[in-house]
This record gives sequence, C-alpha cells and structure tokens, in this order.
Amino acid sequence: MRVSPSVEPLPDVPRRACMLPPWATLKARAMLNFDLVWDSRCAVAESPVWDDANRRLLFCDIQGGRINTLAVDTGARDSHELGENVGSFGLCCSGKWVVALRHRVVLYDPRARRIEPLTVPISEPPTNRLNDGKIGPDGAFWVGSMDENSPRQPIGALYRVTADGRMERKAERCACSNGLAWSPDGRVMYHSDSTPGIIEAWDFDPATGGMSNHRPIATLSSEEGRPDGAAVDVDGNYWSAGPSAGCINKFSPAGKLLERFPFPVPGPTMPCFADGYVYVTSLREGKAADVLAQFPTLGGLFRAEARVGGVPVAAFADA
Repeated sequence: MRVSPSVEPLPDVPRRACMLPPWATLKARAMLNFDLVWDSRCAVAESPVWDDANRRLLFCDIQGGRINTLAVDTGARDSHELGENVGSFGLCCSGKWVVALRHRVVLYDPRARRIEPLTVPISEPPTNRLNDGKIGPDGAFWVGSMDENSPRQPIGALYRVTADGRMERKAERCACSNGLAWSPDGRVMYHSDSTPGIIEAWDFDPATGGMSNHRPIATLSSEEGRPDGAAVDVDGNYWSAGPSAGCINKFSPAGKLLERFPFPVPGPTMPCFADGYVYVTSLREGKAADVLAQFPTLGGLFRAEARVGGVPVAAFADA
C-alpha cells in the first residue's frame, strides 16, 4: 500500500463560493460561505469523518480506493491506499478504522497501514457494491449497498456489522443506499435511497440496534436535489447533500424542508460537522468536459463556518 504525504497550509480561496451557482434553479433561502480546503479531484469524494482526538478530517476517494486525512491545524495531508473501492468508513475504539470495501467490511490499522479481515463478502449480485456507511449509537457499523447498473434496480440492502464480524441484513430493496445519520438522542435512524429520492426514518434502540416504525419523511426530485450523504445537527435537523441540484437540503425531523444551501460546485456528496465548520465532499465522475473546465475543483473538499454544531458520530465498538 502506497502513501503520499504532504504538508501544505489551507489555501486562501476567494469568496466566489458564496454566490448562487448558475445550476441552482430553485430559490435558495439561506447561504453558507464555502471555501475549498483540498483540491483532491477525487472521482467521487465521500464519507467525511471528523477525528476529534487527532484534529483531522478524513474522507475517502471511492474509485481511487484510498482514505485521505487532513490535519486542520497544520494543513498536513496523507493518503492511505486500500487497493479497491472504499465506499465508506468510520473510526474504531481501538484506533483502527472500519472500512467498507467493494464487497466486504474490513478493519484497517492506519499506523501499521495493514488491512485485517472482518466480514465475509456480501451475498448480492457482483454488480452491487457497498456504499454509504456510518457507526451508529449502538457501536455497530451500518452500511448499505447499491446497484452499479444503469438504470439502478432495488436489489441492494442495508447491513449492521458488529465487531465479531457478524453482518446482519436489516433492510432490503435499496437501489442506492445512502444518507445514514442518527438523531441527537440516538433514538431515530435516518436513511435515504438516492435513486427514488426517498428519505426515511425508523425508531431506533441505541442499546440493541433494533429498528421499528418505518416511515418515509421526504421525497426529492433531481431538480430539488436527490438525497446523497447526510449528517444531523444538534437541533435534530437532517442535512442532506443534493448533488443533482448542487445544494445541501436541511430538513426538520418530520421531513419539512427548512433551508436550501447552494454549493459552489455541482455535485456535493456528503456533509460532516467538525470543529465549528461543516465540511462537504464532492464528485467529478460523470461531469462533462465543459463543466470540468468551468469547475476544475470538482471532487474536492470544501467547508463553511457552521451556524450549529453536529451530532458526534460514535466509534466502532471493537475494544
């Protein structure tokens, strides 16, 4: 596995980002001043994770098969190569990372730069792969799968992974599982399916990982921003990246749209609250040459000063 460390200060980016993007056809009700902090140009940058103990922001490059780290105080950067698609990941109590590779979940030791097996491969069609994942209040890693065919079919699933390697299927008929997040008290779990544009919720037992009372709370069109990755703030509101509309949508727990924040480039993929900011990853994949010429920093990591804090994400209970 290769490593590409570098140390650079965070760039001073012009405030053009606060202007309403030309593709945001829906009226924005509020603004966030996003700056570019890493011009990483990932095909699909995803799964931003705040490592508070080490004061760094981590995110993955799905197709690149790597996890990038940014030390927010010094600007130091590092990359960990895992050799295949990295759909998502989370921090472990042991100091390792739990990582969703293409068809299995592994543990990764960032100090030894070594992969350790955890689960057997998923029992799904070979054209499916693991996608969005996050650690729940129960200490388990929740991760969903997606169909890579076009058009996508609802043949994926949502899994709960525990430290003993057990991989329990918890929901089915997902075309593109996404948007995992939990309420501040850990008693509501949110999830989205990007293809039909549905955001849904369950009552959640933070002690056992039990789910009940399933209900859809919102459905979005491409023009409104089909739901991708998400995070919940301390007020309990659900922030959903809408790459199809170049925006971040903020919903109440009941699914009412409260605010729509325009994003400086088309294709935001997932927000993450961290250290007084909201960080957002973005994608380049599938963008036309003229769009890439106009927005060369697609696939980068952006941030804006947050008006509210985020719900801390739990650690994987492997120790």
